[in-house]
Amino acid sequence: MLRTTLIHPQILEALAAAGHGSLVLISDANFPSLTAPLHHARRVYLNLRPGMVTVTDVLDALAEVIPIERVALMAPDGGGMPPVQADVTRLLGADTVIDLVARHQFYAATRTDDLALVIVTGDDRWYANVLLTIGALPPAESLEVVNQAPRGPATDML
Repeated sequence: MLRTTLIHPQILEALAAAGHGSLVLISDANFPSLTAPLHHARRVYLNLRPGMVTVTDVLDALAEVIPIERVALMAPDGGGMPPVQADVTRLLGADTVIDLVARHQFYAATRTDDLALVIVTGDDRWYANVLLTIGALPPAESLEVVNQAPRGPATDML
């Protein structure tokens, strides 16, 4: 059993194989997810019907599992911030670096070798695409404790 609320096996596998600097695209229903992103990136389709599953649903689940270093959002052609992007910003908090990227530059950003995963949603809100950069985890305190443990017969064999 897992101690996380994210239980999708393909998503967990792709995230476990990704590392610091890898990209994860959460696409809305209008994003050309088959042709725009890098062809070799793993794709997971969660687009059951219009409005289900939403980008913010997926982002909420991912934020519990991976460190998010940076986020890119597709900038609307006319400027401004669509409600979905305000939701994304609120969900991630003020400490997260968020870049607004023009549409064609956003498409280009998904064509890099760093793209590890594309999650296609049924979110029908415009400009709901989110490109995450996975951050690094700090060293685990437990590793420091193991390194400082007294040595004895059992640990001498290691």
